[in-house]
Amino acid sequence: MFESTEALAKELFNEQQKITVPSHTRKARQPGVRQEMLAGLPKEIEEYIIPDDEVCSKCGEDLMVIGKRIVRTEVTYEPPKLKVKQIVQQIAKCTQCGKEGSDNPKDHFQKAAVPVPVLAHSIATPSLVAQVMYQKFAMGMPFARQEKDWYRLGLILSRSNMANWTNRCSEEWLTPVYERIHAELRACEVLHMDETRIQCNREDGKKASSDSYMWVIRSGACENIQAVFFHYSPSRKREIARQLLSGFQGYLTTDAYSGYDKVENIRRNLCWSHCRRYHIESIPLTSNGKEIPGSKGAEGRAYINRLFKIENEIKDLPYEEIREKRQERSRPILDAFWSWVDETAAIPTTNEKLTAALNYSKNQKKYLETFLEDGRLPISNNLCEASIRPFATGRRA
Repeated sequence: MFESTEALAKELFNEQQKITVPSHTRKARQPGVRQEMLAGLPKEIEEYIIPDDEVCSKCGEDLMVIGKRIVRTEVTYEPPKLKVKQIVQQIAKCTQCGKEGSDNPKDHFQKAAVPVPVLAHSIATPSLVAQVMYQKFAMGMPFARQEKDWYRLGLILSRSNMANWTNRCSEEWLTPVYERIHAELRACEVLHMDETRIQCNREDGKKASSDSYMWVIRSGACENIQAVFFHYSPSRKREIARQLLSGFQGYLTTDAYSGYDKVENIRRNLCWSHCRRYHIESIPLTSNGKEIPGSKGAEGRAYINRLFKIENEIKDLPYEEIREKRQERSRPILDAFWSWVDETAAIPTTNEKLTAALNYSKNQKKYLETFLEDGRLPISNNLCEASIRPFATGRRA
């Protein structure tokens, strides 16, 4: 066992020393790519014709049209516009009600059915509210900046109005959908979970500069239902995780946050991307920001990269075969990695980040190996992090 570990470490170290600079090649433009890209857009033909009285520029004789040609294809942008829509309701009167001998002695007026408004006594429409929400949460544009945008389009729409619309429509229209997503996710067998910092202004009992958290739950790639659930909380207490995962029984892929340890009936599966990040951060750099070759952090990264390479090669196999391939190919690399961690940790070092990376690896060994148990389990939490990235984008904006 020691010899195989030593040989693997030597092979990884040799690979690390090799630097391959790929030659620069430019791919030829694929024919039909532009046509395929533009196929779904509405088309408009702008035709330029020769006036009837125009003559030959060379000899002055009459001209005869012989055909047309396409000069170029362009894409134009039409700015959004607003329009006022009035809902008019037709009213009819019964021709028999109210007459002598009728079963109904009073006149009866009947109104045409009209759609229910998004908000009563408001100019809000589904398209208007949806655009406000889209700009705020998908594009990270605060209400203050949206306020100016709407003004340029001719509508005085205050930020307080937009906030009120967002809150009320979320509560009155979207809450049932929100709760259904949460219920469907808790019925899954494989979930991802993460949380990120977010600031909330004017929150009772908290300063505007203090951190609150947006939690996210996402179904695993193996699940039939692909859904993402977001939950805002003023804190990162472990009780939040327990409440959100109440009733869930299965595998949960996360980072190493200890708050998930107290959740009942789950099997934790830790993210190897987080572990690799610790080792990358421990690699010393030159003054130009380039890695200094031969570092222990680079050796640790090389082990973990081997695991990701195997995952990329077996990702299209059935889940049971993936589990078998992991036992066959990933298990030896893991054994070699843990042996390397123990040997490296025994060597005194002043690199505090390397010490942190080694301690993280040793402390989380149990959960980092969970992915070997089931072929459905991912090796990283990247799928969930991609879902919560818009909040980080909005925070920077």
